[in-house]
Amino acid sequence: MRIHHQIIIIGGGNAGISVASQLLRQDSSVDIALIDAAEKHYYQPAWTLVGGGVYDIQKTVRDEASVMPEKVRWIKAMVTDVQAEKNKVDLSNGESIYYDYLIVCPGIQLNWSEIKGLKESLGKNGVCSNYSFETAPYTWECVQALPQGGKAIFTNPPTPVKCGGAPQKVMYLSSDYFKKHHKLADIQFWSGGTRVFGVEKYEKTLKQVIHRYGIKTHFFVQLVEIDGPAKKAKFVGLGDTNKGQEYWVDYDMIHVTPPQSAPDFIRRSTLANQAGWVEVDKHSLQHVRFPNVFSCGDVAGIPVSRTGAAIRKQAPVLVANLLSLIKGDALKASYNGYSSCPIVTGYGKLVLAEFDYNNVPTETFPFDQSKERWSMYQLKTKILPWLYWNEILPGKM
Repeated sequence: MRIHHQIIIIGGGNAGISVASQLLRQDSSVDIALIDAAEKHYYQPAWTLVGGGVYDIQKTVRDEASVMPEKVRWIKAMVTDVQAEKNKVDLSNGESIYYDYLIVCPGIQLNWSEIKGLKESLGKNGVCSNYSFETAPYTWECVQALPQGGKAIFTNPPTPVKCGGAPQKVMYLSSDYFKKHHKLADIQFWSGGTRVFGVEKYEKTLKQVIHRYGIKTHFFVQLVEIDGPAKKAKFVGLGDTNKGQEYWVDYDMIHVTPPQSAPDFIRRSTLANQAGWVEVDKHSLQHVRFPNVFSCGDVAGIPVSRTGAAIRKQAPVLVANLLSLIKGDALKASYNGYSSCPIVTGYGKLVLAEFDYNNVPTETFPFDQSKERWSMYQLKTKILPWLYWNEILPGKM
């Protein structure tokens, strides 16, 4: 195996593949190696729809080889350590590889084991989650099987998560299903956050949606344990008024969004900030201490919602600045914190939230995107998946 490459990319998800494709479109002579052990590539935004019974799980997966750019050298291994002081990456196969420039985008780590009893219960006893390919279809089974008058709980951890709106999307779809099938349900949202959504314009609509479905909200709480056979969940208070207070709650179904973090090898490395994320400048996406290191996507330590839409705006900035650095030019491209969250509020209804670092709406369409719209639901279910496979991953947009 070659032990040195001009550019090494860690991660073969949305960010890694998009950046590699765009780099090669800008300069086909660059030497790129991409490190990722995964054999499959997933379109994860559709897993919410899978859990709502309106999308085929098999349409969300393709072979990783099918999306890998031809000129990229794919190293099928896991990264165990990054020694940025030595321009060195250590691999799970015992080998090491060196770089001139490093792009860090391994995504986010799902910490299932941090909730006692979750791994043992997931996929049975009414315990479901749209956060994995294997378990998303079981969410739909749980929604359909909820008994008349049953209790459905939806959780949101106090950590950053992939797409901050996703824990709510499944709740709104489920609630709409219950309503359409005249099924009385006790629907509850238990969240580690302090509010429904961080941008007031969209939060106003979501509060109306919550009221429409009769959802009971609980904030500043954290799921710490699940007793699957007994169908009980334990939450602990996080706020000033409820800190440490324990709540045991019965359920018929519980959709769990697991706590999430940067991957362990990033948290242990000198690349990490105090919170464990890759410490980059929020505008240039260049590392603050290692100038030949860049990062984008979920692992980047920037104050932004972790979404595919954010990556779509980050990738060209990273690519432009990296190529400028290689040429010895000033880094001029700047990322403004744009992110988007298409929040499904029911079957045929969607609020398209778009905003920047300052939580200021930065909307694409010439109408009020805080309103629930059928057209935006079509965008989510039909157009965005096509764009992902055919335009975004190949680096065309």
